[in-house]
Amino acid sequence: MSQVWQPVASPQVSERAFQVEIVVPVRNEVEQLAASIRRLSAYLRAGFPFRTGITIADNGSSDGTWEVAEQLSAELPEVRAVHLDQPGRGRALRSCWLDSDAEVVAYMDVDLSSGLEALLPLVAPLMSGHSDVAIGTRLARGARVSRGSRREVISRCYNLLLQVILDVGFTDAQCGFKAIRTDKARLLLPLTQDNAWFFDTELLVLAERAGLRVHEVPVDWIDDPDSTVHVYNTAIDDLRGIARLSWAISRGKLPVPRDTGAIHMSYAIKGLPGQVLRFLGIGVVSLVAYVVIYLLLRPVLSAEAANAVSLFVTAVANTAGNRRITFGIRGRVYAARHQLEGLIVFGVGLAVTTVALEVMRAGVPHPSRAAEVTVLIIANLLASMVRFVMYRSWVFRPKQVPPEPKPAASWGPEAPSLGESATPAESPTLGISSPAG
Repeated sequence: MSQVWQPVASPQVSERAFQVEIVVPVRNEVEQLAASIRRLSAYLRAGFPFRTGITIADNGSSDGTWEVAEQLSAELPEVRAVHLDQPGRGRALRSCWLDSDAEVVAYMDVDLSSGLEALLPLVAPLMSGHSDVAIGTRLARGARVSRGSRREVISRCYNLLLQVILDVGFTDAQCGFKAIRTDKARLLLPLTQDNAWFFDTELLVLAERAGLRVHEVPVDWIDDPDSTVHVYNTAIDDLRGIARLSWAISRGKLPVPRDTGAIHMSYAIKGLPGQVLRFLGIGVVSLVAYVVIYLLLRPVLSAEAANAVSLFVTAVANTAGNRRITFGIRGRVYAARHQLEGLIVFGVGLAVTTVALEVMRAGVPHPSRAAEVTVLIIANLLASMVRFVMYRSWVFRPKQVPPEPKPAASWGPEAPSLGESATPAESPTLGISSPAG
């Protein structure tokens, strides 16, 4: 479906010549919109060194937000208002950023939770050409954050999950304070699929894997207690997004543009720290699955038999997961051999856990089920250390897997080259209220 733009023309509009354009996505924010935009406008006028415009991106409001946005657009010459019928922060940012003629596009949350003093450190490296993407982070050293413990824990767990599963280098995916050079945005945005809160994470993953330089700025952050974000629903959507990207990466199907002007790097997982983090993440999932299977089988099997079956089932999945995710090996070359060697490693784990059971019974002839599980968990943790060493030094040594030639089609959809125009993945109908003056 072709994209339809519906600008609201104004005879007072002169040619836009902004160096930076800040998009403020809003949905049903009638209470705080005017105060926040006036505060941001005043800050920019007070000495911000780059010519900067503000775009209010109303996505699906039903409470009068659009009327306030139009009033602000008429009142403040650097402000414009854009209306999208469908909700979604990602959809709003994609549409407005692709429509921008500024050198750098940015966005911030309407509550201005992030201190505006961080705005210049955010965009300056992009204007100078030093970096391609810049993000505010609440989790790096130097950040000052005031927010509830629940959101703090969720945020840290989410970003740890990204580092373990997707091997990302950035520290805070969801901070509502980001910027990107417009030429890079035009390459990456058509490849994004998410229209809501996972959009930030997806864009950053694509940027890193395209070899773009991501600059992080520690921010002062005061959480908005009246935030309308539904934490549970957002968390579920984020987990689905992580699974989608992980699956695409494991199959070599993540679409990444080649013509970014950046130095490309191989993103197969290299180095001990990254491998350890991924191995631990897979190990936690495997251990939980092992305990569940063991408890289900224990009523009908002996402890030794239930242990053997549980280990075998989880060992096959563990080997496959570590092959793809921890050690970055894809394709069918030596896949069967790796599974066979993984079963040998499984035998080591079986021996360790079986000995642990026998030692326990020597001291406690009739142990409780809880005691059995506790001893087996400890034994599995010890066996995991041996497993990692064997995986790294024997099963998945890089020299065992010759590189497979990749056809051009393996990159997925062909990305536009620098200088080519790009269109969003979707085609919303926009109503644009232009600034006066």
